[in-house]
Amino acid sequence: MLSTVERTRVLISKSTEAKTKSQFGQFLTPAKIAAFMAKLFPACNGSCRLLDAGAGIGSLSSAFLERCVTVEPGFSEIQLSAFELDENLHAALHSSLHGYPGKLPLSYEITGGDFIEFAVNRIQFGQNDFTHAILNPPYKKISSNSRYRLLLRQAGIETVNLYTAFVALSLLLMAPGGQIVAIIPRSFCNGPYYRPFRDLVLKHSAIHHIHLFESRSKAFKDDNVLQENIIVRLERSGRQGPVTISTSTDDTFADLAIHEHAFDRIVFPGDSERFIHVPTSPENSAFELSPTVSYSLVDLGINVSTGPVVDFRMKAHLQDMPGKNTVPLLYPGHFSAGEVTWPIPDSKKPNAILHTLDTGKWLYPNGYYCVVRRFSSKEEKRRIVASVVNPAVFDDAPMLGFENHLNVFHENKYGLPETLVRGLTLFLNTTAVDEYFRRFSGHTQINATDLRLMKYPSRDALIELGQWAMRQGQLTQAMIDDRFGTLAAGLPTSVDGRCAFTPDPFQWNTFSRAIQCVITSRSAEPTR
Repeated sequence: MLSTVERTRVLISKSTEAKTKSQFGQFLTPAKIAAFMAKLFPACNGSCRLLDAGAGIGSLSSAFLERCVTVEPGFSEIQLSAFELDENLHAALHSSLHGYPGKLPLSYEITGGDFIEFAVNRIQFGQNDFTHAILNPPYKKISSNSRYRLLLRQAGIETVNLYTAFVALSLLLMAPGGQIVAIIPRSFCNGPYYRPFRDLVLKHSAIHHIHLFESRSKAFKDDNVLQENIIVRLERSGRQGPVTISTSTDDTFADLAIHEHAFDRIVFPGDSERFIHVPTSPENSAFELSPTVSYSLVDLGINVSTGPVVDFRMKAHLQDMPGKNTVPLLYPGHFSAGEVTWPIPDSKKPNAILHTLDTGKWLYPNGYYCVVRRFSSKEEKRRIVASVVNPAVFDDAPMLGFENHLNVFHENKYGLPETLVRGLTLFLNTTAVDEYFRRFSGHTQINATDLRLMKYPSRDALIELGQWAMRQGQLTQAMIDDRFGTLAAGLPTSVDGRCAFTPDPFQWNTFSRAIQCVITSRSAEPTR
């Protein structure tokens, strides 16, 4: 049965225009993913009320029912409510489902109406009696003044995308103990816009399983979707325990890896933003293991802000090259290999901004700053890319402009000491920081909030890192990681910044690879 559904999916996917896919925000689920999702549900008996919101051609419902055919003792009855707004898919959806009533005690209803309106009405009247939901919800932004936004608020839901709206509504439609398995983008795991959704999920459900596709392009490759996706299983009003984390490169699941983690490795205790981390290794990260990486930016007396110059709003004040009454304007393109290059002739972006009473409030005094690009390209290996702003590059310029695509580390809108800036930049460019960031962020945007909520070494430790960096020549990634490893392990260093002793190998095997000591002689055999 599933092979027929899959052939239909591929045919429809190839024949549907991109504009139509974007209009409905729906990308049909491949059969292997659907089957994997269906297997995540715990075995049950009794009565099943199944919800498939955004059912498409029935790939997910069919996978769920196919599993029910083979599971004993099975459900005494199954009532399926399948919602699909695109009526052009209804015939294929009915074709996918019509054979199952002969195999299972199944009744089903296909509804072409608006799921959000339906769900809000039921929630308001306290009709939460679904026992199961399997979802590949639409992915589309919701504007702040739209009808959907107002409807969702009536149900106590505040969110910015249809996919989180569908999951939130489905969760509130579940009876206690109800199970939800959904494939959704990973973007909800961090960032301020999805904070209310994370709060709702963590308040009303337990997270039991998260599956991460490590390839950004393989899960929905037929639709050319470039998005980091996860599959999550939630239990309404469930008791939170350890969380199963599984990973695979793609939808073949050929390299499936499964680990179990304590919940405090998924949502860190005391994290006010409730970021959801997805550890891909059973080993603790350098951040979890190291007692030295434990300071907030508030502790350090450092601020981080989004660059205040929004160029399209200040177009009249921008200049291609520096001139009379201008100061430097810095874009991400001015930074490479950790340093700033300015001006850049023939650049597509302006190099300067007029320094006037109107623009002055958006400018910072010339000085040392650390900047991080807000967006990395999808092809880049690193998410966080930090650079040093060196005031010497700008001669006697009194002020600097930071464009909105940069995050800027500063001290009350003033520069920082050079050694602190260089140490902070080195720390942010470590592999350990990049790996840590990937645990809770699946997109290429780096928000100031993300950087603000991270933990850092102490101010003295960052200054020490900066001093060490200034004594070196050209820094390599291996040098950066090794030096941070020594610091993170809390080990003493010699004058040249290397590890001053050789660790006990029996203890060291339990320590994270990311914070291994730099042994003075790499070829030396570790001794006790």
